[in-house]
Amino acid sequence: MSLGTDREAAEQETEQGTGVTAVGGDSAKPAAVQIHGAHKSYGANHVLAGIDLTIAPGQVAVILGPSGSGKSTLLRAINHLETLDHGYVSVAGEPIGVRHQGDRLKELSEKAILAQRTRIGFVFQNFNLFPHLTVLDNVAVGPVAAGRLSRAAARERGLELLASVGLEDKADAYPRQLSGGQQQRVAIARALALEPGVILFDEPTSALDPELVGEVLSVIKDLASTGTTLVVVTHEIGFAREVADLVVFLDAGRIVEQGTPAEVLDHPTHPRTKDFLSKVL
Repeated sequence: MSLGTDREAAEQETEQGTGVTAVGGDSAKPAAVQIHGAHKSYGANHVLAGIDLTIAPGQVAVILGPSGSGKSTLLRAINHLETLDHGYVSVAGEPIGVRHQGDRLKELSEKAILAQRTRIGFVFQNFNLFPHLTVLDNVAVGPVAAGRLSRAAARERGLELLASVGLEDKADAYPRQLSGGQQQRVAIARALALEPGVILFDEPTSALDPELVGEVLSVIKDLASTGTTLVVVTHEIGFAREVADLVVFLDAGRIVEQGTPAEVLDHPTHPRTKDFLSKVL
């Protein structure tokens, strides 16, 4: 990818949008997430080796694969926490982190990228809560910082979101006073506070004790039922079978198989998928 520093033009393009609109129903809407020829290397390690993927609005896409297959790198590329060497990602038809200039891609300014990220929620495996803020302030800080809501309105909305994840009674607590499962539920409420079109989950249960996994997966299942587009990197095969519309299996930076849970999990066709599932099921 060719990158540049034409910041004013980049910000202007972000403000004006891409001209892609939804007309006359879902069939005219752009993909919620579309990955175009994604390549990423760290030295000689080709982490993403040419990935093309389309996720429709409202779909729950679960990304599976062995450690080192590129799952988390791909997820982080969706909101430009990882820059691609070649290719790009678009969300709702808008390129993320870059703009087209002829046959080249030029990097947007950090300000423009941050504005785009407010429309893409991200739930990290290690929670990433602000330890010096209360639970409620962790949830409310995003809409205030983005200029979406006043502090009073953001706190009111924050209380509603905490209630939706079963933590309204923890509003005045600090993250250190919560269990891991509770912290992750706060992180989900925080992601929802900006009303994103897409929410990304990077192994949201991997840092939890086994007895706490269920409470977090239950919240994600409830969220999936609302029609929000979710992209979930996980090793929880049962969750994928129950909730996913699309299962994507990665190996060595490539998509080797994708389809419905019945197709990929119950009737895989690729030997690598079969081998992986035989070890985790």
